[in-house]
Parts: sequence; structure tokens; C-alpha cells
Amino acid sequence: MVDPIGAKPKISAQRPVSAVAQSKRGDRVKENAEQDAASIASTARSFAEAPPVDAERVARIRQAVKEGSFPITPATIADRLIALKLQWRPHD
Repeated sequence: MVDPIGAKPKISAQRPVSAVAQSKRGDRVKENAEQDAASIASTARSFAEAPPVDAERVARIRQAVKEGSFPITPATIADRLIALKLQWRPHD
């Protein structure tokens, strides 16, 4: 095994080591993690209850495609396919 480069701490046998009080930070981190997990679970349940699709918008688009009034441009489709392939998000 290779030792890291840099200064190494000196340990003296004559120097006493005192006990360190336990930090309350660990407790706060645990509480925050539990709250985050509960929040994520709540959000997941709310998403599971309703479909993430706007049915009215889908119906409008279907109707426009049937009527031939929905603007389909090959360049836009190609750009979006390339962006999807590259996982690029132009509006973020």
C-alpha cells in the first residue's frame, strides 16, 4: 500500500488524549433524513394516485392530428430525437 503524500500527524506517547463529547449533529442528520424519506414517500403516493397525463391535452392533439391541423415539422422531430439521445434538456 502506498502512503499518501503530505504531512503526517505526530503522535506523542506523553500527550494525554481527552474524551470528546458526542455531537448532536448526527441526531439532526438522522432526523432530517427521516423527514426527507417521509416527504419523498408522500410525493410518490400523490403521483401514484393520479396519472401524469393531461387527458384534455391528449384529446386536443389527437383531434388536431385527425383534422390535419397539427403542425408536424421533421426538423423539430429530428432535433428532439437527437436531444433525447444525448439526454440534453434545452429549457433547463
